[in-house]
Amino acid sequence: MPLNNHNEGQGSAGGEIPRRLFVYSAGFLTQRRLRRMLAAAGWQISLGLPGPGDHVGVWGQSPYAARGEAIAARHGAPLLRIEDAFLRSLQPGCAGEPPLGLMLDARGVHFDARQASDLEHLLATHPLDDHALLDRARGGIARLREKHLTKYTGFDPAAPLPAPGYVLVVDQTRGDASVRACGADRNRFLEMLMIAREENPGARVLIKTHPETAQGHRPGHFTAEDATGPVSLCADSVSPWALLEGAVAVYTVSSQLGFEAILAGHRPRVFGTPFYAGWGLSTDEAQFPRRRRHLTRAQLFAAAMILHPLWYDPCRDRLCEFEDALSAFEAQTRAWREDHRGWVAHGMRAWKRGPLQGFFGTQRPVIFASARTPPSDRRHMVWASKAAEDDTAVRVEDGFLRSRGLGADLVPPLSLVLDDLGIHYDPSRPSRLEHLIARRAELRPDQIQRAARLIRTMTAGGLSKYNLGGALPDLPPGHRILVPGQVENDASLQKGSPQIRRNADLLARVRAENPGAVILWRPHPDVVAGLRAGMVEQPELWADATVAQADMAALLGAVQEVWTLTSLTGFEALLRGVPVTTLGLPFYAGWGLTRDLSPPPARRLTGPRPTLESLVHAALIDYPRYRDPVSGQPCAVEVICDRLRHGPLPRPGPANRALAKAQGWLAGHAHLWRR
Repeated sequence: MPLNNHNEGQGSAGGEIPRRLFVYSAGFLTQRRLRRMLAAAGWQISLGLPGPGDHVGVWGQSPYAARGEAIAARHGAPLLRIEDAFLRSLQPGCAGEPPLGLMLDARGVHFDARQASDLEHLLATHPLDDHALLDRARGGIARLREKHLTKYTGFDPAAPLPAPGYVLVVDQTRGDASVRACGADRNRFLEMLMIAREENPGARVLIKTHPETAQGHRPGHFTAEDATGPVSLCADSVSPWALLEGAVAVYTVSSQLGFEAILAGHRPRVFGTPFYAGWGLSTDEAQFPRRRRHLTRAQLFAAAMILHPLWYDPCRDRLCEFEDALSAFEAQTRAWREDHRGWVAHGMRAWKRGPLQGFFGTQRPVIFASARTPPSDRRHMVWASKAAEDDTAVRVEDGFLRSRGLGADLVPPLSLVLDDLGIHYDPSRPSRLEHLIARRAELRPDQIQRAARLIRTMTAGGLSKYNLGGALPDLPPGHRILVPGQVENDASLQKGSPQIRRNADLLARVRAENPGAVILWRPHPDVVAGLRAGMVEQPELWADATVAQADMAALLGAVQEVWTLTSLTGFEALLRGVPVTTLGLPFYAGWGLTRDLSPPPARRLTGPRPTLESLVHAALIDYPRYRDPVSGQPCAVEVICDRLRHGPLPRPGPANRALAKAQGWLAGHAHLWRR
């Protein structure tokens, strides 16, 4: 378990006896995640008075910290100060959300420069010259900027912003510990505003209020009376990264926004004593005699975000590396941003409503409507196969790592996709996935590494869409071509395979094109289970063997080619380095990674060519939403891979099976009801 314990006085796990940490404020007892994180780091929360070898824990320099400070001084116990890390939650802590990470400090606290903190010591003494570490830092900065992630992420990155070209002055809440630590007050903030105006004559000045002020929790230092002339207040919930992009200069006392300004390429003017000042990356009013070193942005980030904090994985309930915590935060933030307005859902079968509520209804419950409802402040979604051509609702479909079991068996999905442009299996119009693939044609190093790790995880774990298992039978020798069958009335064939829509015709075409090959026919699992249409009566006319029950991943390791119409098996074959020939137009065709016998859309033939990693990043990381079946929380694809390989997963009961068969029969005989 990675603990990032670079601080003297921090605990450690891995079989060591936990050190007792005596606390004197209720938050340490009532906040489960806080207790879990401290326990994982090797600390045992304790009550009473400390003895030899014990520590006293306090929350930063909060009003309640004085109790612990006094007891620690009286008993000669070391003091451990605990603070939130710089990525925290959707909303400020006063809203009740637990933190994503902690900073444990045995020397001081990062925002108080009156004495050295563990973070300052790390910045001053650690070599910070490891190439791998600095590459991780650069990748982390890029991910924060791309996804608009900051300490509190409950905002819409697309919210309207002032026209660029302003001077950004950052407000903070009154009584904030970092403001008190540097002796600042309202007069200091007014002085900062005055200097900002003097140094930028004629420029617009934008005062950004703190999120807690905007939400009415705590007042800031600036008021509406300060917004005169070229000065205006920005209390809207907007992206700090977008604000920084439009700023020509940044002024702050000690806000975290000053740190992010450095990461965004600014050199902020700093009027307090935050951890990021004094390292040659800011223009500082204060002097920092201990901080004699000049750092790069990547070095500052590496210490403050990767080495120093304890990060927590809320799905796996353990401490983790920065990147894993960031992935969890991305998933949580994406879910909030897409769902907080609420959804009206159309064209959803009854059994799907529970899973859809779990995915999309955690902010506001999804409203399920059988008919089109009038416009509202909510967004509208529709199951993709039920959408009309001119439907403006967001289309919903299963993701590409779906479950351990069939959707037609009513096994709930682990991933779903939302597509606001079209849907991935319909090549007649652009889809959001197409845009993502084109956008990811040129990946950053961290994105290449993540996609490559995901490919290795999936191939080593034998993961596929349904993960049904099954022994691999003895196969005829020779040049083997796997032909995966499909559900013949499936929308992906109706939309994506204009020339061939029958499995028998597919087999006949493959045999005609490959007279000397060993053709392995694998009917679709839904068809084999009797749930959907697509049975081939005499596959032996064209195929050398039928491998209906064989594990898909094992099959892909035993063949030399895959020929398919639009099956996801072609994508899974690409992950394993198996050449793929497409006769239809699946999402992965037309990018130069497959041999395509149907002409792809012209829009896929222009621009830089995606790599396999590009395709994987778009299709498995960017496009789907994932929900952890254990914790019920939004999660990253890596968590779903773990669950599919090792974890408990929901299974359908007998009632689900009976309902699935009934639905499959009705779908296959719908023509009888229309007569």
